[in-house]
Amino acid sequence: MALFSKPKYSNVTVKSREGVPKGVWTKCPETGEMVFAKELKNNLMVVPNSGYHFPLSAPDRIASLVDEGTFVERDSNLRSTDPLDFKGMASYKDKLGQNKEKTGLEDAVVCGVGKMGGKWVSLSVMDFRFLGGSMGSVVGEKITRAIERGLEFSMPVIIVSASGGARMYEGILSLMQMAKTSAALARLSEAGIPYISILTNPTMAGVMASYATLGDVILAEPKALIGFAGRRVIKETTHADLPEGFQTSEFLLEHGLIDQIVTRHEMRDRLLSLISHLGHSLKGKEPVDAIKRSTRKKTAKAKRGSTKTSPSARKAND
Repeated sequence: MALFSKPKYSNVTVKSREGVPKGVWTKCPETGEMVFAKELKNNLMVVPNSGYHFPLSAPDRIASLVDEGTFVERDSNLRSTDPLDFKGMASYKDKLGQNKEKTGLEDAVVCGVGKMGGKWVSLSVMDFRFLGGSMGSVVGEKITRAIERGLEFSMPVIIVSASGGARMYEGILSLMQMAKTSAALARLSEAGIPYISILTNPTMAGVMASYATLGDVILAEPKALIGFAGRRVIKETTHADLPEGFQTSEFLLEHGLIDQIVTRHEMRDRLLSLISHLGHSLKGKEPVDAIKRSTRKKTAKAKRGSTKTSPSARKAND
């Protein structure tokens, strides 16, 4: 007789998911609730019941903030190069190409001007999908130009951050962007022009240590990861026990680093209120080039619409 008998296992039949297309449902990381992907997108990527904020693409976030049809992108012609001829599992050039194809963007930030409540603002929105929203030379240059645009036209500057930090494919050149953007913000501050920084999940490392935390007002989305280094690195360096949730927006609000936690649906109204209070004395100049571009787009769109002939009209003409 054997000392150990072989255990008997029951058969488990797993139901097939055939017929359910991929991407139709999204699982909430907090509650495990399955949410219809289309409903999630229509709700600005916020889970209706739990309020969990998924990452939001730069184009969708811009659309949620500015007055419809007023945003004009600037500096879209800037392109990242490979100054260090970086080689790894994949070259930097290959990485750039893959991320451009994946996101439809040229780099990790979209900058431009648009109206909010009828007032012009200089807006920059980072997109975490593009190489983790990392800050390279082009991102730093576009952010700096956006700040200088606010200075030139005396309009508030708003930057929405979503980044893993400096882009190490570019080495020291990426780290230099921290000083460049901070210097531009110093000039903006001297001119008395408001700068509002919005921190989303995640905002880390070089971005967090530069322009993301230099705002006159710093807002953050709920439960956003915000910090310089990761928890493990800090613990190994300091050999200290770290408080739970010390890199969340809630912890940082309690300890004074950020000013307010604002949900995505409330963000536009909160920004309109801040712009009204902080920018009421600004004698802003109309960004003429942006107005011309916007007018040209509207005219071209109207012409395309007028040239389309309905099937019934074509039949009548025949």
